[in-house]
Order: sequence, then C-alpha cells, then structure tokens
Amino acid sequence: MEQIKIMVVDDHPFFREGLRLLLSSVPELYFIGEASSGDEAITKAIALKPDVILMDLNIPILNGIEATRKIIEALPLTGIIALTMFDDDDSVFSVMKAGAKGYLLKGVGQEETIRAIRAVYNGEAIFSQSIAGRLMSYFSSIQEKGTAHPPLPELTNREREILALIAKGLTNNELAAKLVLSPKTVRNHITNIFSKLQVADRAEAISRAKKAGL
Repeated sequence: MEQIKIMVVDDHPFFREGLRLLLSSVPELYFIGEASSGDEAITKAIALKPDVILMDLNIPILNGIEATRKIIEALPLTGIIALTMFDDDDSVFSVMKAGAKGYLLKGVGQEETIRAIRAVYNGEAIFSQSIAGRLMSYFSSIQEKGTAHPPLPELTNREREILALIAKGLTNNELAAKLVLSPKTVRNHITNIFSKLQVADRAEAISRAKKAGL
C-alpha cells in the first residue's frame, strides 16, 4: 500500500499530538513531521517533502497563509489543507490564492479529515460543507457578472485554463506542476483541445486562444 506522507503545522502541541495519533491509526497515512510556526513549517516541508500538509492559519512568526505560499513556491506538488478555526472570507480566499487545495474547520470528524487528505493527495480540492457553499456562491456571482458565453465555449473550463497557460508559454511539465495534474492528464487535455479546435499544433492553438481573448 502506497503511504501518504503527512505533516502537521499548528502551534498547539496537544492538537498536533491528537492529529498524530489519528493519522498513525490509518495504515496508508504516514505522519512524517510537525511544526509550530510558519518559518519552521517552510524549513521542515522543504527537508521532508510531505505529500499533504495540514496547516493552521494562526501560527506565530509567519502566518499559515504566507507559509502556504512559500511552501507551494518551493514544492508545487505538495497538497496543503488549511485546518483552522477561522471561517471568514478573507482567510478562505487568501489561503486558496496562496495555493491551498482544501479548507477544513477544526472540529470536523476523523472520517472527514482522512477523506480530505486522500482527496487532496489525489489532486482534488475539498472543503468543509459551509466553506464549499460560500465558494459556490462567490463563483456563481462572478459568472453572473461575466459574459453569458465564455470564449471558446466548445472547451471545458479546465481546457480553457490549460489553453490560456499554453498561450503564456508553459510546457507540459510546467502545466502539470502548476495545476497539480499528472503529465498524462495534461497530454490528454491538450489532445482534446486540439481536436475540439481542429488545430494541428500548439502554435495554431495559441493563435485561436489570442483571437478569443484568452
């Protein structure tokens, strides 16, 4: 069984200990280390290279949002889940912009915590129910304010995102790292893009993207 390496960042030792005991009880999860401050989290993450980090936001020296941003810059494939008491919009959107792939409120059940770790490890994003509802409302309001018909409507949202990044000059490996996808998944998306747009190569695809406003 492939083990998922987990690191916990929280300034409360009893909370870290509780998570360590929880994670150690699941065979596929491997508790690889812990940190009590933002700067320590960055140093240990770079040294230990965990697959998933459970990150509190209210930690000393460097807060969890900044620590998340710096860890993702150094380890773009690491999945970070904010695990915090704060549920205000500023905290939620700031840590997501910093690169977190999940947001859980402290007090969630053991099963939900473990499910979140597995999901983020597999490249998904996951949120507490109340947070997910807020995100849906936020993005729905943005969509309502935008145009009724997105550019290149034959493409999915993910395909438009990938095409826009191709137009910026990103390679397949850079796309995989930035979007936390496997290289094979990226290649499949690009093949679908070329097919739907009826183009032969990246140059033609980039031309279509620029004409469409991407």
